[in-house]
Amino acid sequence: MIDRRGALLAALAAGWTGTAAGAQIPAPRGAGSAGPGLPDPAETIDLWPGNAPGMPQVPPVEVVDERSTDPALPDRAVRGIVRPRLAVFRPAVANGSALLVTPGGGYARVVIDKEGYELGRWLAARGWTVFVLFYRLPGDGWAAGPDVALSDAQRAMRLIRHRARSYAIRPDRVAALGFSAGGHVCGDLATRWAASTYAPIDAADRLSARPDAAAPIYAVQSMTRPLAHAGSRDLLLGRQPTSALEAAHSPARNVTAQTPPCFLVHAEDDPVVDVGNTLEFRAALKAARVPVETHLFAQGGHGFGLRRAAGKPVEAWPTLFLAWAKSLGFS
Repeated sequence: MIDRRGALLAALAAGWTGTAAGAQIPAPRGAGSAGPGLPDPAETIDLWPGNAPGMPQVPPVEVVDERSTDPALPDRAVRGIVRPRLAVFRPAVANGSALLVTPGGGYARVVIDKEGYELGRWLAARGWTVFVLFYRLPGDGWAAGPDVALSDAQRAMRLIRHRARSYAIRPDRVAALGFSAGGHVCGDLATRWAASTYAPIDAADRLSARPDAAAPIYAVQSMTRPLAHAGSRDLLLGRQPTSALEAAHSPARNVTAQTPPCFLVHAEDDPVVDVGNTLEFRAALKAARVPVETHLFAQGGHGFGLRRAAGKPVEAWPTLFLAWAKSLGFS
């Protein structure tokens, strides 16, 4: 019998090849840290020079909560992010492809282990350069309001392209992938990449923020009831948003012919984010003739990432993602 958790840990550990070069902010430390054999990335990139734009009068304070009782499988969630940044996973040999990962957390936190670092290690072992985004949260009072996470995602895409040569990646092979509420950030980026959400500050901001491909995974998408995930909707838009505000932040309402090809994954038994979110987004993509690949699984629940998919049919999704990306020209 194969110990699936042990195999997963070994695969994740094999994917990490961090470097201290250019490190600016240490990775967050929780009670469990990264677990045995699973070091945190040593390299981070600040998104903004100095303070991030639109700082609240009372800045948030970053807190790391360790939610796991198993020291071998940490499950850290970060809230109160005041210095948005990218944690970088460098492969031993870069294949030229890059991925921006936006973890979930219901817009109340950013879940960095099971929806960020684990995928970073797994893909780095396969040649991808992965950037996990610590994005600001809309409930913390930033001036950009519901656009604050999108601002960070746009800036991250531009910085990745601006530094493409130093990471041995191609600027036309930069994809985005997000989970749950981070899937909403990903969908928002895929549909509103050209929206003006912050004032340009340097040469990087002259580059496009459009991902070359996007993969919202069990994603929050609709901000309209009954499909909307209530907690994410309230934190993003407030408790009584107008219908216009709901539409402005529902990716299906903002799909155009310029939306990049999309890869969608959802479990039909998801008790947290209704699978109708993915179906509605897919319908909008099809109507706009945007290429879309969709995988629906009968079982999987919510928040499966990599670790909770093991032993179920849904564990195939990362391999399916790689095959789809390859069909688009990603290595």
